[in-house]
Amino acid sequence: MKILVVDDEQDVRALFEQRFRREIRSGRFSFSFAYSGEEALDYLHGHASEVVLILSDINMPGMSGLELLRQIKREYAAPPPAPPQVMMLTAYGDEQSRQQALQLGANDFLTKPVDFAALKDKLLLLADHEN
Repeated sequence: MKILVVDDEQDVRALFEQRFRREIRSGRFSFSFAYSGEEALDYLHGHASEVVLILSDINMPGMSGLELLRQIKREYAAPPPAPPQVMMLTAYGDEQSRQQALQLGANDFLTKPVDFAALKDKLLLLADHEN
């Protein structure tokens, strides 16, 4: 399952590669990383059919995660390709951001610091559903 992680914090890559080491090695998950909303859209334009899930931070300089979500839902509204699922991540677990993300079509909403055990369970469930 191909997952695009969008976060302006550079250390997020090492964190995901460490926490999902076994799933990456087995080929169960494949991660790509974008460090801005704009970079994520550029990546999607070349790889949209591959990406099954996008994990995006909400608060980023430039294009916010909510604006990225809005763009993804607009551009990938109808197959082909099927729109990727989008999980939003935020350090601010506030209800307003959560409601806005869900209204824009987010499939899930997680708060930082990320509970990697819970995230892994969600991703494995999604991967099993894909197959």
